[in-house]
Amino acid sequence: MQQYARCIDASSRPADHIGDWPEMGFVYPVQYRPNARTGQLQVHVLGFYAERPYGAFNCRRFEPVAHIWLN
Repeated sequence: MQQYARCIDASSRPADHIGDWPEMGFVYPVQYRPNARTGQLQVHVLGFYAERPYGAFNCRRFEPVAHIWLN
């Protein structure tokens, strides 16, 4: 399954963030994965590079757009 989500909040980029940052209104291919420590879902934008802090974003920054089953 391939998931797509639209960025609805691109504000508050951390000062120490090194890597790609989403743009508001753009749709990205994503994966929703639980955080290893907290278990809370995070959004990983496929194809984004992030050196630090990590390549995951809070779910509140995105809204799901489509789920496509690739069979």
